[in-house]
Amino acid sequence: MKHTIFAAALALASLSAAHADTINGLYNTGLGDEGTAETHYTFSSTSVGGSVPTITTNNIWPVDGTWLVNTDTSKWITPTATQGQSLDPAADGIYTYTLKFNLAGYNAATAVFDGRLAADNSVIVKLNGTTIGSGQGFQSWYDFGAGSGFVAGLNTLEFVVTNDQLSGGNPTGLRVEFESSSVSAVPEPATYGMLLGGLALVGAVARRRKQH
Repeated sequence: MKHTIFAAALALASLSAAHADTINGLYNTGLGDEGTAETHYTFSSTSVGGSVPTITTNNIWPVDGTWLVNTDTSKWITPTATQGQSLDPAADGIYTYTLKFNLAGYNAATAVFDGRLAADNSVIVKLNGTTIGSGQGFQSWYDFGAGSGFVAGLNTLEFVVTNDQLSGGNPTGLRVEFESSSVSAVPEPATYGMLLGGLALVGAVARRRKQH
């Protein structure tokens, strides 16, 4: 009897303190080789075609001190393979970089992440359609993050960059770094069964003692 009650207590403890994992699929921009396609993010734009952005190279304008310099942690990504290409001469351009991650098997209500970003010229971050952050500038970092708004299964992060209209010398790009994340796994059905059975037994013992 004591062993069963002890097992129920252990099950309750494991359920209330479920193991937390980092969220798979939250990729920094530019984790591949310089000059190659950024395959983790898909891309759409009002100004240029294509669905795969490109990882930039250091020491080539504008990643030469004009924009924050690339590091091993993250790099800038741009809409085309010509990272300094001048775009949007007559109207503002909208560039949407999309990252998807799956929380299947996890409790979406426990998910949380924090990160930072920079953009030329400005950016709005959306999680499943809801704005969770923004930034304006390519020489400073801006924080973003979320502790709610996640869904079970596939989640969508959109980084919507606006490139202000300019007749020349007008590149655009995005830089994203995820600094922390966590999410708890959904407990196994056996854990629920042990918990419920143990709690019922504890209740029965308590009632029996009260009667005596």
